[in-house]
Amino acid sequence: MISREKSSGGPVTGARSPRTPERAHPVTLRQVAEEAGVSTATVSLVVNKKKDARISAETRKRVRDAINKLGYRPNALAQTLVSGSSRFIGLVADAIATTPFAGQIIHGAQDEAWKHGYALLIANTEGNAELEKDAITMMLEYKVRGILYSTWFHRETDVPASLHEADFVLVNCFSKEPGTRAVVPDEAQGGRSATEILLGHGHRRIAFINATIPAPAKDGRLQGYKRALEDAGVPFDPDLVLEGYPDQEGGYAATQELLKRDVSAVYCYNDRMAMGLYDGLREQGLSIPDDMAVVGFDNQEVIAAHLRPPLSTVALPHYELGAAGVRILLGLEEPPVNAAAKINCPTVERTSVRAQAPA
Repeated sequence: MISREKSSGGPVTGARSPRTPERAHPVTLRQVAEEAGVSTATVSLVVNKKKDARISAETRKRVRDAINKLGYRPNALAQTLVSGSSRFIGLVADAIATTPFAGQIIHGAQDEAWKHGYALLIANTEGNAELEKDAITMMLEYKVRGILYSTWFHRETDVPASLHEADFVLVNCFSKEPGTRAVVPDEAQGGRSATEILLGHGHRRIAFINATIPAPAKDGRLQGYKRALEDAGVPFDPDLVLEGYPDQEGGYAATQELLKRDVSAVYCYNDRMAMGLYDGLREQGLSIPDDMAVVGFDNQEVIAAHLRPPLSTVALPHYELGAAGVRILLGLEEPPVNAAAKINCPTVERTSVRAQAPA
């Protein structure tokens, strides 16, 4: 019988001392070669996918079977040195990682990169030029396959000089530099779709509360509004276009002017303006959608889905922007020559719009 009593000052007799689990040694190239019955050079050629190497299909299969059986993991650093490129794609952003709805750009890029055997390296710079330069330098040192350069709102941007040392695609932004590849939301199509929601419910006196801040979104969403009216045979009335700061206060402040226009529906530049307009209309004793139909833009779900009634809107396609950026970077899609690729903005219909009652 094993005694488990303590002796005076000594260890517990028969007790097992704790052991640190042994760390498994990584499988080597030589072990794979022995398992497959080939040379280490042959294994190296198969692992590095040298298609021009004179290795039969049967031998390649034996090597792959040995790799799977032994659990061999190639040395990614060594492969990078051989090929001059890693299995990483970089993403440098000014603020999208801290912006909930725009963070979908990262999600889309990450999913698409993974689908094609790449991982994403992300640097969020908060607009700091020095940090941005360091982030790009770090990614170049890691020999990334390429870099996505993104901004949290759609705008023109200056391409950092160091970005030209890599293959790159601009995401949610664009540059006038010839030959620069970019992918952006189709603001005009989105504005058209937002207006068509209201036209489709019989509204003809439709106001548009646009932003005061110059931006591609301001111009594109107005262009889409005009085009939808034209296609529906509704004359454009410039008196029905108002402007406000693109936030809740801007939407709230536009209420009084809106009510002077004798309209049954309004399309707002973004969801935050629509939220402010909700408050302004309610203060006037008006009901949405019975007295006024309202449509927003952006589909910020923390706003649009939780207003009462929930807001019909047009979504910015952030997920697809990130995914399309990766596809363009990898050469799986070709953007237009000297123009940004445009991604459609889908409609999200909720209950802030109803058919207009007959006069």
